[in-house]
Amino acid sequence: MAKSKSKNEEVKNPYHKEFGILSNIKYVLSAMWQHSRLLVLIMPLSLVIAPLERYLGPFMSKFVIDLISSHGQIRQLLFLAAAFALICLILQLLQTFYYSKRWPLYILVRMKVILEKNHRLMTMAFQNTEDPDILDCAQKAERAIENNTEGFEGMERHIFDFFYQLGVFIAGISIILTLNPLLVAGMLVLAFINFFVSNATAKYNKVYHWDPLAPWWRKRWYMDHTISDFSYAKDIRMYGLRKWLRQKFIDLQKERMDTQKRSARLWFWYGVFASLVWFLFQFFVYAFLIYQVAHKQITVANFTLYVASATAFFGSISDLLGVFKDMLQKSRQIDDLRSLMELTEIDSEAEKGQNLDSSKINSYEFTFENVSFKYPRAEKYALQGVNVTLKAGERLAVVGLNGAGKSTFIKLLLRLYEPTEGRILLNGVDVRNYTRKSYYHIFAPVFQDVNLFAFPFAQNVSMKSPDETDRGLVEECIRKADLSEKLEALPQGIDTELLKIIHDDGVDFSGGQRQKLALARALYKTAPVVILDEPTAALDALAESRMYQNFDKLIGGKTSVYISHRLSSTRFCNNVAMFKDGRLIEYGTHESLMQKGGEYANMFQVQSQYYLEEGENVQEVASDE
Repeated sequence: MAKSKSKNEEVKNPYHKEFGILSNIKYVLSAMWQHSRLLVLIMPLSLVIAPLERYLGPFMSKFVIDLISSHGQIRQLLFLAAAFALICLILQLLQTFYYSKRWPLYILVRMKVILEKNHRLMTMAFQNTEDPDILDCAQKAERAIENNTEGFEGMERHIFDFFYQLGVFIAGISIILTLNPLLVAGMLVLAFINFFVSNATAKYNKVYHWDPLAPWWRKRWYMDHTISDFSYAKDIRMYGLRKWLRQKFIDLQKERMDTQKRSARLWFWYGVFASLVWFLFQFFVYAFLIYQVAHKQITVANFTLYVASATAFFGSISDLLGVFKDMLQKSRQIDDLRSLMELTEIDSEAEKGQNLDSSKINSYEFTFENVSFKYPRAEKYALQGVNVTLKAGERLAVVGLNGAGKSTFIKLLLRLYEPTEGRILLNGVDVRNYTRKSYYHIFAPVFQDVNLFAFPFAQNVSMKSPDETDRGLVEECIRKADLSEKLEALPQGIDTELLKIIHDDGVDFSGGQRQKLALARALYKTAPVVILDEPTAALDALAESRMYQNFDKLIGGKTSVYISHRLSSTRFCNNVAMFKDGRLIEYGTHESLMQKGGEYANMFQVQSQYYLEEGENVQEVASDE
């Protein structure tokens, strides 16, 4: 059952590509050359070091036995010992240089690749971050670069190992061929049989045991995060979740252990097979060489040389093929990494042949032309057939119940999503013809979920590096966002570190303070278009209405969009766009929609009691309008 499921998942996965081992080796070598040329330049040393390490001892034994057998003089033995010691010294110096240089450079190159991967993740199409299949793809890519032995760095090491074993192989075959070519052929056959079985085992293990665990890693991360994050501590204690969470964690671990057991059982049977292959090799080699000595076809000295060389040679064949097998396994992991890297191209501007800079525009008018959006593999449209224009300087209220399509509309406007159908125009030009960087520069968004970064307070407002941050403007925006009291209470003012992730004395903000900080960010950016995507959802309706009106005064004549499932922002906006079930069902001024008596008017009548100051009533509000 598991096998069939995994096979179907592999076939249906649109994000997985197989590049082949040669392409992946070239990819790794290219990265090594780009980030550390010395690592590539020392690789040929393997061809010198490997034969000396493996065959120097057997040759020394042969020469000593030959000298003793022929009654050699002490002077010859001393000369041989001196030559051997000199070669050992040279070998030791080469080894010291070779091994001391390559280990740190492996890690350096992998760190550079991780940096590239992180850059791509931060620039991938936003809608990809909400696709479970792509999240699984990202998880598998992470496994390809997360440690020293798997994936990318594993391939680096195995390329070196391949050269090393190649040196042993070349030297060994040169020695054994002087004895009997058929012996070489027999060892090659046994080694290749062992290789094919080992490779098939490794491939089966990855495809049917470990690849299906990609969702497990995400679940494990979530459970670890939930249990260890103290922000969940109150809920866990007050609602008695400890036992339930513990059992969830146990069930999750059982899934991993079941896979581990199946994998261990598979490798156990392969180990039995490999032991049988090694037994056959030992039997035939020793039987052949003992026969040769008994019939005086080789000397005792040559017997010791050939036994040791045959063992080293067969080991090199097995190791060479084993390294190649491991390279195939690492190559499959690099497929996961490269699939993600190719998936997350920063932009499609080069393909379109357009590179317009929207930051040079003085006035901004946005038009949705029959825009629809559907999530990948979703059956229903999240937004369908939207036609609306946001004029420069306009204040637009986007309203509707939860799930109506408001946030999807905003994400399309911000180009976090691209339309499935239709197009969005900026001053009559398709927004896809503008560079993302310049297009994003237009907007100062404030989202419902406010994330703090483990940076100083100032950088959390400016969202820029310290040398690019205008400290005076930061303080001004903080005070405008009604955070003066919080600022005065901080030990180091705007230089106070936030969160305790990096700094033990980091400071956290309450939910309301985070929302105000987000408003300060929007003010600091001084962008011409401000978007407020339900950032005040945690506030009561009247407090939300006041905050919207205060913020509206702060942004002056800028174009602004206020999104809410409550109608606190509609009374001071030029127009109202009401969404329901992914469609724009009503559009117009507050007065016109109230006179129409449709769904907006009904919703406003229901909610208006929450926005009234003491002594007001709905009729008075309507007449004031």
